[in-house]
Amino acid sequence: MDFRTWPPKLLVVDTEGNGASPPDLIELAAVPITAGAVRPGAIRQTLVRPPTPVTPLATSVHGLTNQDLAIAPIWETIAPVVRADLDGAWIAAHNATVDYRLLARLLPGWEPTGVICTLRLARARRPDLPRHTLDALIAALPVSLAGVAGARHRAAFDAHTTALLLLALAQPLDTWDALVEVAVPPSLRLGSAVEQQSLW
Repeated sequence: MDFRTWPPKLLVVDTEGNGASPPDLIELAAVPITAGAVRPGAIRQTLVRPPTPVTPLATSVHGLTNQDLAIAPIWETIAPVVRADLDGAWIAAHNATVDYRLLARLLPGWEPTGVICTLRLARARRPDLPRHTLDALIAALPVSLAGVAGARHRAAFDAHTTALLLLALAQPLDTWDALVEVAVPPSLRLGSAVEQQSLW
């Protein structure tokens, strides 16, 4: 892979929700990739106090409780900073339509430069695997998580892990355009309607 062909601003994102429908954001992380490398020191992560309580089902997945979020900022206070971070960026995520839909709903008028889905990429690159969850890919790919802080199902950990998996899955491809060809969901191509999916 020629990482010189990659965009200068690429952020791997992960969101966690409160279990409502549609979900309220309770945690967001963004991990920059520059010149084919993750920049751990530049990872941004924040908790968000939602307008409605976290459901027990959601807590059972990511471990975040209403008490954890009691003193977190509300979305309106951090939205301008998040928009500034995301403006002009390609974003990547695992099952990216879910994260894109949530962020687009919270940031009216915002559109990323493009969206890469590592789930779609993994299905194309590793059709031999029976499952393509983050856990399945962690087990199947030669990716070390030694430097990844946090725990599974928390936004910073999942975004950092997804970034490492993206780099591993992209290695055999020649250029960014080749990656885009297999990793951009049809529903997120220019002019398409975004399909409906769910988030915890």
